[in-house]
Amino acid sequence: MQPTRNFKILTVAVGLALVAACGSDSDSDTTTDDKVELTFWSWAPNIDKVVDLWNADHPNTHVAVSKQAQGDELVVKLLTAAKAGNPPDLFQAEYQALPTLVSNDVTADIAEYVGDTKEGFAEGLWQQVTFGGDAVYAVPQDSGPMMLYYRSDLFAEMGLAVPTTWAEFAETAKQVRAKDPGRYLTTFSAADPGWFAGLAQQAGASWWSISGDSWKVSINDTATKQVAQYWGDLVADGAVDNKPMYTPEWNKALNDGTLLAWPSAIWAPGVLEGNAADTKGKWSMAELPQWNAGEHKTGNWGGSSTAVAAKSKHQQRATEFAIWLNTDPAATEALVKEGGLYPAARDAQSGPALTEPPAFFAEQTDFYPKAKEIADTAAGFTWGPNVNVTYSTYKDAFTAAITSSTPFGPAVDTMQEATIADMRKSGFTITD
Repeated sequence: MQPTRNFKILTVAVGLALVAACGSDSDSDTTTDDKVELTFWSWAPNIDKVVDLWNADHPNTHVAVSKQAQGDELVVKLLTAAKAGNPPDLFQAEYQALPTLVSNDVTADIAEYVGDTKEGFAEGLWQQVTFGGDAVYAVPQDSGPMMLYYRSDLFAEMGLAVPTTWAEFAETAKQVRAKDPGRYLTTFSAADPGWFAGLAQQAGASWWSISGDSWKVSINDTATKQVAQYWGDLVADGAVDNKPMYTPEWNKALNDGTLLAWPSAIWAPGVLEGNAADTKGKWSMAELPQWNAGEHKTGNWGGSSTAVAAKSKHQQRATEFAIWLNTDPAATEALVKEGGLYPAARDAQSGPALTEPPAFFAEQTDFYPKAKEIADTAAGFTWGPNVNVTYSTYKDAFTAAITSSTPFGPAVDTMQEATIADMRKSGFTITD
């Protein structure tokens, strides 16, 4: 699922170590013969149709869906409901929102109920619901593995080879400018921190980590600095554009061939279909360029999970539903067909709902088999409790660097400093 464009999170409880949060208020779950009703907050399209499948086969555990807005609005609503003592039993949560929900005692640790569910998901994706520890705070629902989309018609017309490394990508960008100064290979967007975070993940970045009751923040690590310098050099050389994505100008550039490629995520075909309809059938998808030849790594941009509330009286039943929703073949097929999601579960990524390529990529018959291979290479990543601050600082710092034509490295340092300062202000313990 495409990530929220304006991601903001309100951290209302301070001084809570993530690992110490989420004590359970759950009663002993009733027997399977007893009837219970679970409430489920979700924004996924047509999620009620998927839940109907569960309700038809599980009369003693009825799930009632409440459609919600996505992103910061839902997070704030969950925080408020939990504080008032009446949260839903289950809720859809974006991966980057989970640490805030956990540290505010909204999300239950469901490790005792998940069994071997972990085996059905890529290791890097599972890490985003466990934060690298033994606790499990949600079941992955959909993911956003990143890949390269490019105008195959224009590549052929201009005699360009599809780059397999970032060094080749930079050379291809320069070739495009030399062959046609009116075109760019792609653009660097200072308005999309989730995009940059996914690229940093691929390079091996680890922005947050937890040790005991302390956090370590490493947003300006070597991998992230490498990504920032790489794109900063391309922008400074005029090899790529520096305009943000998701603007009328960007849409026009995709339509008229001013931009030839887009490093994006699995949900990109829907965006291209909506924003560049005239180019249908002219795009192809490939693995992201690699930092080292022969490697196969990617990052994630977007995705969400199904979490159980710490105050739910029926955590075991709720977990059973969350596992079914995201691993059962009928459920995941419905999530794809009805909700347009790219499922997180490995088996579902090669399920019957994904045997045909997206309509916008009808000629690329191996689209989903290739996407599954790429998804399996997604790097692990731990999100922190104040992603909103990091993301907001990214936008300000990188926009300033572009405006002033200065290197991108200091912008990453600014992200680091702002994130640490905010966490300390909120009462988190930070270690070097």
